[in-house]
Amino acid sequence: MEWLTIGAFARACRLSPKALRLYDELELLRPARVDAATGYRYYTPAQLEQARLVAWLRRLGMPLARIRTVCALTPAAAADEIRAYWAQVEAETAVRRDLAAFLVDELAATPRKDTTVLELRYSAHSHPGLVRPANQDTAHAGARLLAIADGYGPAGAPASSAAVAALRYLDTADLPAGNVLNLLADAVHGATEAVRDVAAGADENGTTLTALLWTGSRLALVHIGDSRAYLLRGGALFRITHDHTVVQSLIDEGRLTAEEAGTHPQRALLLKALTTGTPDLKLHDAEPGDRYLLCSDGLSGVVPDTTIRDLLTTATAPDTAVHSLVDAANTAGGPDNVSCVVADVVETVALSPAS
Repeated sequence: MEWLTIGAFARACRLSPKALRLYDELELLRPARVDAATGYRYYTPAQLEQARLVAWLRRLGMPLARIRTVCALTPAAAADEIRAYWAQVEAETAVRRDLAAFLVDELAATPRKDTTVLELRYSAHSHPGLVRPANQDTAHAGARLLAIADGYGPAGAPASSAAVAALRYLDTADLPAGNVLNLLADAVHGATEAVRDVAAGADENGTTLTALLWTGSRLALVHIGDSRAYLLRGGALFRITHDHTVVQSLIDEGRLTAEEAGTHPQRALLLKALTTGTPDLKLHDAEPGDRYLLCSDGLSGVVPDTTIRDLLTTATAPDTAVHSLVDAANTAGGPDNVSCVVADVVETVALSPAS
């Protein structure tokens, strides 16, 4: 039998040796023989066809978990799977194209007059769901602060409440002219200490935290855990947070698809929470007509993003939106506590001072 070294095989199929070693670890493309003494990998010319298919699919941007599925199919079924994947890519590209067109129009428009200001109109709603005996979520909506915390463990409810309570002074405090992210980071440090106090040192107690602080033109975001923040802009829905979970890390590495993550047995397992990791901090520029949603995983875990977008789009006011979203989660079985905060960025006319 003719054997190809990993270097020769890499040149023939146009995959790097590093990629071949990764695909071996993922059991996507195993070598035909591994030298017992040196651990060196050898391949056969018969494996080139599959290797080239993997290379082509990677150039398409297909995740590794989905490539594994394609490689296990018959040619006809594999073609159908690739066709379905590309249709999904084109649909997602169309959404981004619409957002790009929207941003171009907004940035090219005549600047707003000095007499106009932006403000938030907001609402919050929390429900225990249909299965859990108590509600461990805490939701808050104010003129400056929007926050969701999802507690876990025997002291989950006090933990989430303490986290949000520690941030509430931001709703009424004068914001300094300096870096608002530094202000928010300091507040979150206080929230972390407050949660540690109520958790009494027990690792099984803790909370997620996702919050937005309004500056008048921007929103400062802090996020840790698997609660989420979404932005509805120009009819398109965008998730602006990244889940700190085991399944999200597997998706990021290409070891799991988003579809597979929905049924993964460890989908609720957190990698970080408020007292066990460093939160994400970033700024978002606001535009009139933006609608923001903060929610616990009691919503995002059972209601698809497409349904969330439809409900946010059709609701005329934040209060209507939060109740519709919570109702949708309970209609889907309500397996967890569910909390939502919705805030609209609206343009108002500032009155000129009397002469």
